Amino acid sequence: MTRYAYVAVEPNGRTTRGTTRAQSREDAELALYEKELRQIRVKEKPGLLQIELTARRVKPEEVMHITRQLGAFVQAGMPLTDSVHSLGRESSNATLRRMMFEVEDGLRDGERLSDCFDRHPRIFPEFYRGILRSAELSGRLDTVLAQLARYLERDLEARRRIKQALIYPSVVAVMSLVTIVVLAGFVLPRFKEFFASLGANLPLPTRILLGVTDFITAWWWAILIGTGLFILILVYVLGTTAGRYLRDRFVLMIPVIGGTVRFALVERFCRILSSMVSAGVQLPQALRVATGSLPNKVFRHSLSGVLEAMLQGEGLAKPLAATGLFPPTAAEMLRVGEETGTLDNQLEVTAQYYEGELDYKLKKLIGLFEPVVIIVMGVVVGFVAVALVSAMYGVFRQVQG
Repeated sequence: MTRYAYVAVEPNGRTTRGTTRAQSREDAELALYEKELRQIRVKEKPGLLQIELTARRVKPEEVMHITRQLGAFVQAGMPLTDSVHSLGRESSNATLRRMMFEVEDGLRDGERLSDCFDRHPRIFPEFYRGILRSAELSGRLDTVLAQLARYLERDLEARRRIKQALIYPSVVAVMSLVTIVVLAGFVLPRFKEFFASLGANLPLPTRILLGVTDFITAWWWAILIGTGLFILILVYVLGTTAGRYLRDRFVLMIPVIGGTVRFALVERFCRILSSMVSAGVQLPQALRVATGSLPNKVFRHSLSGVLEAMLQGEGLAKPLAATGLFPPTAAEMLRVGEETGTLDNQLEVTAQYYEGELDYKLKKLIGLFEPVVIIVMGVVVGFVAVALVSAMYGVFRQVQG
């Protein structure tokens, strides 16, 4: 049986606290209700062996699933409190289960769902909560929850495709690195002793290879210390606002990679802005939230100027085009939306267009990345092989001579 902590009100109006044991949360609430306690709040109290040293993280996949299920329950006519309770009871993630029970308690106290989610910003991002708040005001909660679930699913699918595409190049890189380490650490020292015993004149590639091996063997500790210091300095610099801004600008300037990142940010911005405007959020607030959802500091800095220009009456499309970060096609599509009064639809169309463009650029990037990794590792391994073979051939000729 599980132990539960509870807070309730006695018949005389006095608040009482305590613990009870029951098979489930519902059984605990029923037992307390039979004791004539009211306004009951029950919270699971794990035993010593059940206490988690670190709270388990709630994955984006879990947020997507509970969003979809919650939308389905609401659409089916199930009360919101019962829907949240059912999701919390069925969750295998202890952190998510506790969070949903806290949301249930808040709903029972008359709070809105978005207000309850506001207490968990690490699980539900700002744009999610903003869209949800507007949906509650407009009475479109089930529809908007389904839209949020679809957006989260698309975002997860894009990340999944990138990870799957990087598996093969990563395996090739790791295997090549292991091969080089084995050659430098075990094979080359044996050949060095063999060449020294013959007193042979070694070709230039072999001398370079042995020199690099000797340097690494003698100064491996200095290399490790230097690498560690470099990583610490890099982490410190990237921890500053200026460092993150320079990093994001550098990423946007990298050929092929920069264009792909740029399209991904444009697609995310248009998708979130479209969802918020469709849910009834005022455009200035929607623009602020959509801007804050972007991880790139360069985009966020430039888009803050767009918000100021829009508040001064310049519209949205013109300031976006002035940033130089949005492709002309995107700015033109949004301009048409502003002129025809269909900005939310045009934002959705723009997001869908750049979603397709992003897929194409990802395939192109991955198609370039795989051969580059193979060529680089092939050159390194090939250089090692040529250095050894040329040395062996040279020694053989000198012995024959």
